[in-house]
Amino acid sequence: MPHLLFRGIAPEQLREAAAPLAEALAVICDCGTDNFTMDCLHTTSVFGGTGDRSFPFVEVAWFERGSEARGQFAAAVTAQLAKLGLSEIEVAFRTYREDSYYIDGQPCG
Repeated sequence: MPHLLFRGIAPEQLREAAAPLAEALAVICDCGTDNFTMDCLHTTSVFGGTGDRSFPFVEVAWFERGSEARGQFAAAVTAQLAKLGLSEIEVAFRTYREDSYYIDGQPCG
């Protein structure tokens, strides 16, 4: 935790960015790099009858860490993906409640 879901980014690009991104995010979240999951979702945008690859969109699911950490996290994700030549990168956060998140059937909070 946190979980990052990437759309509009090729798996090869994500593989290149994953390790340095995890290192940057670990500093922000004060945790190990092994706390992050990064999944690349295949999506096809359909508009006006044509199909094209989606724009870069990253959904972050996490336990809330405050607006400062959220801003630093979004900036780190954006900076790393921009190094891959991507632009117009959007990052959105989905916040889990610890008392509603279970691991092996046990609540986290």
